[in-house]
Amino acid sequence: MQQPLAYRMRPKKIEEVVGQQHLVGPGKIIARMVKAKLLSSMILYGPPGTGKTSIASAIAGSTKYAFRKLNAATDSKKDLQIVAEEAKMSGTVILLLDEIHRLDKTKQDFLLPHLESGAIILIGATTENPYISINPAIRSRTQIFEVHPLSPDDIKQAINRALQDSENGLGDLNIKLTQDAMNFLIHATNGDLRSALNGLELAVKSTEPDKHSVITISLTIIEECLQKKALVQDKDGDAHYDVISAFQKSIRGSDVNAALHYMGRLVEAGDLTSIARRLMVIAYEDIGLANPPACARTVSAVQAAEKLGFPEARIPLADAVIELCLSPKSNSGITAMDAALTDIKSGNYGDIPDDLKDAHYKGAEKLGHGTHYKYAHNYPNDWVKQQYLPDKIKAATYYQPKQNGKFEAALAAQYQRLLHAQRD
Repeated sequence: MQQPLAYRMRPKKIEEVVGQQHLVGPGKIIARMVKAKLLSSMILYGPPGTGKTSIASAIAGSTKYAFRKLNAATDSKKDLQIVAEEAKMSGTVILLLDEIHRLDKTKQDFLLPHLESGAIILIGATTENPYISINPAIRSRTQIFEVHPLSPDDIKQAINRALQDSENGLGDLNIKLTQDAMNFLIHATNGDLRSALNGLELAVKSTEPDKHSVITISLTIIEECLQKKALVQDKDGDAHYDVISAFQKSIRGSDVNAALHYMGRLVEAGDLTSIARRLMVIAYEDIGLANPPACARTVSAVQAAEKLGFPEARIPLADAVIELCLSPKSNSGITAMDAALTDIKSGNYGDIPDDLKDAHYKGAEKLGHGTHYKYAHNYPNDWVKQQYLPDKIKAATYYQPKQNGKFEAALAAQYQRLLHAQRD
């Protein structure tokens, strides 16, 4: 039985990994480990199809260590014992342990001494947040790295590599992938390279060649193989981003019907990931402090939609869109944060006042750290006049409140009272 294209195209060395350059690029942490041959156990977490297994495989290939793959949920302690015996016999073994968040205590207790000795280099893979879902005993013995969805350029690079590779890919076939099919393939899979490659392989293997032995893969074929529809048939691949842009701008402009129309295009394309992410961004960027409960309800609606999946997911999403459209709007939060970041990026900041510096160590008092700090809760109304910003920017004001909605109007009144009191 032939292995799937995504499996066959896994990188053999670290330089072949697509994406995740913040970890495997020249001079980055995993590349440094491989170059120095000083590997430590690690946990890679992020969405499916983003390269966790590929990174583990590439590390093993680059270091020439034996590579084994197990699943924490389905493989037994006996399977771990076999890996441990191999490590004893042949030296270091790299073990990719998928779904590591489901590792039970018995298997964990068996693994720990082998991690301590370095006989097994554990690379745990999970889609869950390891700081929440993984036992502290494992976390303390590993480094934790987040992997991100691949960019369209990353996916395009991997697809072209697969089309050209005659040994492991599809290079021995005469394939013509149309431009709109390529654009849809790299955007519709939402950064999941495994889905993109396996969708491509299904398209190629299920399409009859023409009389010249050319296999032409059109947009329609890719849509069928991915079971997703293109938003429009545009040759530049911009439609996806255009629809998302129009979706956000329609909500910002309080046009319910336009917002529902553009979300409908995304629903029809089966793009729950983009809808969910964009709705949460919109809630906090465009509604924000004018109506915080609407932001919280949007997060709840997105969580419900992700659990339901389509077609039912459209129901909570529609409710959220309608509320956000008709809600008062405020972008004061993002504007304030960006104003603060502008100062920081331009170097316009000074030293933290001594009274605010950490005083929980021996010698802090001699340095004058925290000696005159006023603990706000010891004063009436839990407030006392005190300088918090550095001298260089002590008069800086980043937050410019708006009066849209009762909540921010109340915040604005309190903000002005405190500013006046601080400066009197």
